[in-house]
Amino acid sequence: MSNPINLYDLDFDELTQTITGLGQPKFRARQIWEWLYQRFAADFDQMSNIPKSLREKLGETAVLNTAQIIAAQDSSDGKTKKILTRLPDGQTTETVLMRYNQRRTLCISAQAGCAMGCVFCATGQMGFFRNLTVGEIIAPVLYFAHKLAAEGQHVTNIVMMGMGEPLHNYENTLKAVDRLIDPTGFNLGARKITISTVGLVPAIRRYADEERQTPLAISLHAATDAERDKLIPVNRRWPIAELMAACRYYIEKTGRRITFEWALIAGKNDTTDQAQALGRLVQGMLCHVNLIPLNPTKGYGGSPSSRERVDAFQQALKRYGVSSTVRVRRGIDIQAGCGQLRDRVANR
Repeated sequence: MSNPINLYDLDFDELTQTITGLGQPKFRARQIWEWLYQRFAADFDQMSNIPKSLREKLGETAVLNTAQIIAAQDSSDGKTKKILTRLPDGQTTETVLMRYNQRRTLCISAQAGCAMGCVFCATGQMGFFRNLTVGEIIAPVLYFAHKLAAEGQHVTNIVMMGMGEPLHNYENTLKAVDRLIDPTGFNLGARKITISTVGLVPAIRRYADEERQTPLAISLHAATDAERDKLIPVNRRWPIAELMAACRYYIEKTGRRITFEWALIAGKNDTTDQAQALGRLVQGMLCHVNLIPLNPTKGYGGSPSSRERVDAFQQALKRYGVSSTVRVRRGIDIQAGCGQLRDRVANR
């Protein structure tokens, strides 16, 4: 089979054109769409209300998922599962399922590798390979949705904080989001999908102009250019003043709260000076700060902040009227941070 069509890459109109091009009535496209996004069919044979002749034809000309799972890890507490999938060209991507009391959250990838080069991130350390297609972005979601459905559960939240910079792959990222919130398809609420960016200012402004309901998170990690330049190389292109102007523009256009992500690194960005600088930077903004003790990586010598430093940092923000939470860490024993499983497998 040469160049099979990945059905996950097609929107509904494109799927309809493909199915009618095979001489089938339009309603077959709706049936197949439901099998893909509501019933999570793993192969064409499961599509029981589709004629066998069409299923056979699809098997000859199309695929549902081009990725192969080559590694999987479960945390010792059973609350985190991470998979590494290999794509047809040999590139690999990661997806993480995190189980909370009432939530089943997926952390998904937008790229193979990453061009942003954030020094403490395993994906940033490996460099950029390519953007993922729409189908490659959403396929792991449907894989886990199928697994959870067998347990009587479902995906409740998605964070685009896996491998890659989502807004660097803007078109495919947002097409994937549109597919996942489609009420005739996967039908996840738009506010249940968070898109994270290190601060691509033009893309943030474009995102604001589109007035989307999907929340935005900014990987900030430092409140002064001197410190952020060391951690986030893209800050040299769009320094904090430009980034914050774009964030305020986003809030003004959408009326939505923005989240600032802050990986707390012992002795680096967990100091009182940085906490106060952050407090001054975001004071009065419609925002929230998500504090995350660093998930150590092989390529970076930093370590997570102590509980005492985390508490002191949070108290300093409180004095500026800035709300914050400390993220519950998941999957530390299996190195669930983005890029870490790929790095481990690649270096075996």
